[in-house]
Amino acid sequence: MLKNEALPVAKRMQEGTQWVFLTFVGVACVGGLLVGSLTIACLRSHARQLASGKLGLGPEAGSDTHYAYQDLCRQHMAAKSSSGGAGTDTSRVSSASSQFSDAAQPSPSSHSSTPSWCEEPAQSNMDISTGHMILAYMEDHVKNKDRLMKEWEALCSYQAEPSTVSVAQSESNLKKNRCPDAVPYDHSRVKLKAEINPSRTDYINASTIIEHDPRMPAYIATQGPLSHTISDFWQMVWENGCTVIVMMTALVEDGEKQCDRYWPDEGSSLYHIYEVNLVSEHIWCNDFLVRSFYLKNVQTQETRTLTQFHFLSWPAQGIPTSTRPLLDFRRKVNKCYRGRSCPIIVHCSDGTGRTGTYILIDMVLNRMAKGVKEIDIAATLEHIRDQRPGMVRTKDQFEFALTAVAEEVNAILKALPQ
Repeated sequence: MLKNEALPVAKRMQEGTQWVFLTFVGVACVGGLLVGSLTIACLRSHARQLASGKLGLGPEAGSDTHYAYQDLCRQHMAAKSSSGGAGTDTSRVSSASSQFSDAAQPSPSSHSSTPSWCEEPAQSNMDISTGHMILAYMEDHVKNKDRLMKEWEALCSYQAEPSTVSVAQSESNLKKNRCPDAVPYDHSRVKLKAEINPSRTDYINASTIIEHDPRMPAYIATQGPLSHTISDFWQMVWENGCTVIVMMTALVEDGEKQCDRYWPDEGSSLYHIYEVNLVSEHIWCNDFLVRSFYLKNVQTQETRTLTQFHFLSWPAQGIPTSTRPLLDFRRKVNKCYRGRSCPIIVHCSDGTGRTGTYILIDMVLNRMAKGVKEIDIAATLEHIRDQRPGMVRTKDQFEFALTAVAEEVNAILKALPQ
């Protein structure tokens, strides 16, 4: 009897052991599937991050990608500057003369980091005698109001040839002009690739400004983009390989819109086929700030970097109270641009007054830095006006340009060995 009763008990124990074993195997299989799924998900996420880093900072890119890109930019700029000597403290804006540049304390923003370029003394091939001669000429123009007025009146009567603006004033393009009297000449207008343009047109209110080589424009002078021409603006930036934008206006002044915002507040925005990503925004001082962008052509998957220098202290009506902030600003622009061959894009609201004044100052100072011994600012302005009408709108702007040149020459002379 006892032997017969033990058989069912052993059988039940064997069945229980099998059930536990099967349960363990089942749990192990489910766990393996979960681990495998998590591994695949991690690998895919890592692959997407790598692709994002290579192709551009799209909307899916996080802040880590932004900072990684900034580090890459800093390494690139450090490598470029290493051949020219050690850099200076980037938290301080230095210049050729302390009268033109005090320490500027950067104000951090949510996107900004310490900029990768730093100021350096003004460099020029100008000798002392030439410098003093040019300085005396400039100071005489500024002090002699009668001479200044006569020179300005002669400039106002100057007529450029050729001066047709038929393309800009055609009915289909009128809506693309911010101001009807600030339009490009036919012979010097920037032409877009019509087959790529969403409006199938090659027109944009922008002019090439040549300094000496017709094959290599030094500047593109343009109006502040309108809401419906922002994609045209970025097409122009892309097709001309531009890496520096100089913005000379606030978006709104005295309640009037001067320029539409053509970049994202944060993250990225798509303008036709051009994805613009705001990488950083750095406030140098109360007078200007610097933005870094990552530009991507979503059709070709090409990516580029560019920098916008935004000057804030030039009102639509009038001139700055001092030339010093603009001269500091210009040195920052040229430090970033040095060694490049693409045109600098300069714009204000209509692309003539403040734009023309900045280009005039920069062109004259660049010529002096190259060792040119004779400088005629009026003739230089006529040369600029041959390529875009209305450049430098008022006598005050012309006088401001003369003063800026005189003060920068004075700074260069102080920096030269005596």
